[in-house]
Amino acid sequence: MFKNFAKSTYAPDPQAGELRLPAWRWLFPLAALHAALMVPLSLLALYHGWTAVQLATPAAHAREMLFGFALAVIAGYLLGPVPRRQLAVLVTLWLLGRVGVLTWPGAVVASLADAAFALWVAGGLVPRFIAAKKWRNRLLSPLLGMISLLAVVTLTWRYLDDMPTTAPLMHQSVLWLVLLMTFMGGRVIVPAVNGYFAREFAREFRQAGVGVQPRLEAALIVLLGLAPFVMLLDLLRPLAALLVLAAGLLVLTRIWHWRPLGCRERPDLQVLMLGYAWLAIGLVLLARSWWAPQHASTALHAFTVGALGTLASSIMLRHVILRAKGRPERERVLLPLAGLFATAAVLRLWAIDAGSAWLLLMWASALAWSLGWLLVAWRLWVWIRRLPPRDMSKLDSGQERGELSRR
Repeated sequence: MFKNFAKSTYAPDPQAGELRLPAWRWLFPLAALHAALMVPLSLLALYHGWTAVQLATPAAHAREMLFGFALAVIAGYLLGPVPRRQLAVLVTLWLLGRVGVLTWPGAVVASLADAAFALWVAGGLVPRFIAAKKWRNRLLSPLLGMISLLAVVTLTWRYLDDMPTTAPLMHQSVLWLVLLMTFMGGRVIVPAVNGYFAREFAREFRQAGVGVQPRLEAALIVLLGLAPFVMLLDLLRPLAALLVLAAGLLVLTRIWHWRPLGCRERPDLQVLMLGYAWLAIGLVLLARSWWAPQHASTALHAFTVGALGTLASSIMLRHVILRAKGRPERERVLLPLAGLFATAAVLRLWAIDAGSAWLLLMWASALAWSLGWLLVAWRLWVWIRRLPPRDMSKLDSGQERGELSRR
């Protein structure tokens, strides 16, 4: 089904000659603005009785951030060039899906549009990775299919009260997103770091190059792929804790092999590694919450605020800057952004045990998060305006690593 859908939707028409635009050109700025807006709206609905939006439950808030924001970033990054009319339809579906959180008569139509967006993304991406030669790359096909399916299934949260399956589905959704961030984050960081070492330490590159680390990557895939299934049984929850703890230690090992101290002149690379480190922090916290049962949202927010905020913002900006023929290391907002998202994550984690000050900390965290994403949206707008008249959908190997010629 996905294969046929992908062909009918994305197969180029050589006779039509229709202009194709990269999906990120529209989806990245919109996703950034959405992220900045949704968290304050969620707090208003959850804790201040604001009924204009259907975000008055943790599940509704989580669904909007995972499948409204994160799925748009995934689609923008992976879909590639899309015929302009089809991209307009895709973006319209996404926008309609976002107003589904409003309390209005057209909410059902908006939910259908949201489901159509998720299925469209699955149809464009799932068949593409089935044909990959390496099993680690083929993993993306079922993983993206699972995330898109969960995006459709969890739409029922808008119309049904909390059910016994609500919390497990939310946790499953976050865990599958963690696996995707672990895989894709590594695939972005490795060539960028290797490109830097190849240029700055050409004589020592054979020793300095970090490679894809296939064994570490495979081990992370196995551990993080098993954990979501093992955690479903309370009896096996301690085993799931050991799996994610081992994954967290492997993530830290991987970062160490990337030699972050050797990238002092490349803050853009260090910010990417910081975002990857938030995955390790979240995995260790998750292991603790599963081993000694406590509120798991602490660990989940390490993923969705610290890791997702830092990784998504830096990857989005890096992606656009390279295509605008810029140099990511010269983008001055990357370090402030990392600070804002780290502040948002720490305050959100602290709020659970902050006593009477918890709501103040929640709002302070939301403010840091929203300021960060407004800053991302602004810088994306600036760099998109600098794109060449005919945007190149492909970069040469040096540009993809971020090592543009110094001219």
